[in-house]
Amino acid sequence: MNSKTINIFTENIYSGWELDEFEVIQNTRKIVEFYLSQLTDVSCLEGFDFDTLVFDILFCDSKKTHQINRDYREKDYPADIITFAIFADDDAKFVLDSEINLGEIILALDKVREEAKKHEVSDKYELYFLIAHGILHLLGFDHQSEEDYNFVVEVQKKALRYAEIGEKDE
Repeated sequence: MNSKTINIFTENIYSGWELDEFEVIQNTRKIVEFYLSQLTDVSCLEGFDFDTLVFDILFCDSKKTHQINRDYREKDYPADIITFAIFADDDAKFVLDSEINLGEIILALDKVREEAKKHEVSDKYELYFLIAHGILHLLGFDHQSEEDYNFVVEVQKKALRYAEIGEKDE
């Protein structure tokens, strides 16, 4: 895929983790670039002429993801990540001014830290592992089967190596 502009908008409403949002955007852009260059079956983008991909990342806490899960997904539990894949999931796809809005990733940073401890990786690695996961969902990848799940996790790990984010990075 030829060079595309990737616009990522972030907002951190969680006071317990002060992120360097510039760094988050730069690393996230590398992950997207990796996916666009390495994945040949990004079917949600096939046949569309676009110059720019856009998506949002909201950093919050698990109370917020619990509320979002209840209100929009009819699930009564807090999640570490929620994605709303606008372009991949919507039947009425459209490109406005050569721009595709992929959707939104919502991350509960308190849950990210819990998961990092559980997986014995750094908070930073777990954060980007989940961002990489969310991007795959925005691009239309799912993991309903064990085979699909293993594929998604392996691609995430490759993307993090490409972005030079290691498991013990702080």
